[in-house]
Amino acid sequence: MTTPELVTETIGRQAGRGLRWSLLGTLAAKVGSLAMGLVLARLLAPEDFGTFAIALAATAILMRINDVGLIAATVQWRGRLEDMAPTASTLAAIFGALVYGLFWFAAPTFSAASGDPTAAPVVRLLSLIIVIDGITAVRSAVLMRTFKQDKLTMANAAGLVVNAAVSIPLAMDGAGAYSFAWGQLAGAFVTGILVFGYGHVPVRLGFDRAIARKLMKYGVPLAASLFVEAILLNVGFTIVGSVTGSAALGFFLLAFNVSSWAQTTLGMAIRYVSVAGFSRLSEHDDKALSNGVQRSMPLLVTVVAPIVTLTSVLSGPLIVLLYGSRWEPAAPVLRVLVFLTLVRMVTGLAGDALIGAGATRATLWVNLGWAVALVPTLWWATEVAGIEGAAYAQSGVGLLVAVPLAALALHRIGVDVAPIGPALVRPVLAAILAGAVALLVARFTGPHSFVRLTVAGTAGLLVYLPAAVSMNQLRHWLAALRRTTASTPTPAPVVE
Repeated sequence: MTTPELVTETIGRQAGRGLRWSLLGTLAAKVGSLAMGLVLARLLAPEDFGTFAIALAATAILMRINDVGLIAATVQWRGRLEDMAPTASTLAAIFGALVYGLFWFAAPTFSAASGDPTAAPVVRLLSLIIVIDGITAVRSAVLMRTFKQDKLTMANAAGLVVNAAVSIPLAMDGAGAYSFAWGQLAGAFVTGILVFGYGHVPVRLGFDRAIARKLMKYGVPLAASLFVEAILLNVGFTIVGSVTGSAALGFFLLAFNVSSWAQTTLGMAIRYVSVAGFSRLSEHDDKALSNGVQRSMPLLVTVVAPIVTLTSVLSGPLIVLLYGSRWEPAAPVLRVLVFLTLVRMVTGLAGDALIGAGATRATLWVNLGWAVALVPTLWWATEVAGIEGAAYAQSGVGLLVAVPLAALALHRIGVDVAPIGPALVRPVLAAILAGAVALLVARFTGPHSFVRLTVAGTAGLLVYLPAAVSMNQLRHWLAALRRTTASTPTPAPVVE
């Protein structure tokens, strides 16, 4: 007899193999992006970062809606992929081109509202990425669905190399914000070519009305939810730019990027496999899905909590060491904004469970509730306290509003969230203790940023690990890792 625990274990092994590749890929991408960011921060002015932040915000918002939820719909599709792929590919390509065409005309208005009318050409250039994404959407989804994250990792790595090869020479030639845009566009083009080849989906367009209706019923609420989520993550750039100007926005963008390292490394790696994993679990019964969420959420918090706390208490030496003293105004923002990372990862995992269960409307209501609370609070806080106020607004509203809404949404689809809370107490308290120790040690390690980071960070981690993880937990995780590593890979279905 198949039990929810056995189902969770089996799918977990498949997802674990994909997760290892995702972590490897996103870690390599993050190291590469960090290295490139360090170079560009010394070649470009804060105003260039501010202009690029406006273009990046626009592109991030459009990327959430341009495929109308078709990537997740393909991952979650219950029938034969061969039947739905032509319709999904046609819809994704059409919507990608249509969204770009509409925004091409809206770019000047968006840029002016963000406080920098001169950013419109950069916005138009960078947002071309959504056309590429629309063409490759279904093939990316097939790789995620079949846990072939190794192919996605190789494609993204190639794109990063091209990005650096284009961005850095342009920045040295004085291209300013255009160096970011051309680099990212070139990298996305190369990644798209590789994904298109790896996806093994026939190059065939078509349209089946019944399939399209089913895809839209799932995808449209998800696209709306992702659109609101993108606004939530990027509205700070627009408001900060409008209220404080492009220079302050450059400091805010740098702090936001540093605060997002854990999310863009771990969070993206997890999302590559979590939607597919939760979707497979939900095909069995609610207990299997509930068991999967109960196992994954405490593990996620245990990994992320010390990163968030130590980044917060050591934000000053971290910024100065990596980017130089002229970027020091970003440190107070990072100290607060990094807690948004924990919120984003917790709500992101909850959202992946909702998407995997087909409850895309629930994700929309969570994000709408979050947005209603955030936007006025963020504007008021920025007016009162500048970029530090914006950081407090984003982290505070996330912790007090978004996390409870996500828990309520999980409860409404049958996930028993009650056991999760007690499991989070130990890692959270351990993270607070580790932060206090790191802060104390940092005060006695002298003025050198590298020494303060190394000694205080190590002290914090040495305190955190035994306080957060019991020996029984550690043995259980090591046993699970050995089973995953030793297991023979299960062939995944491929669309031919």
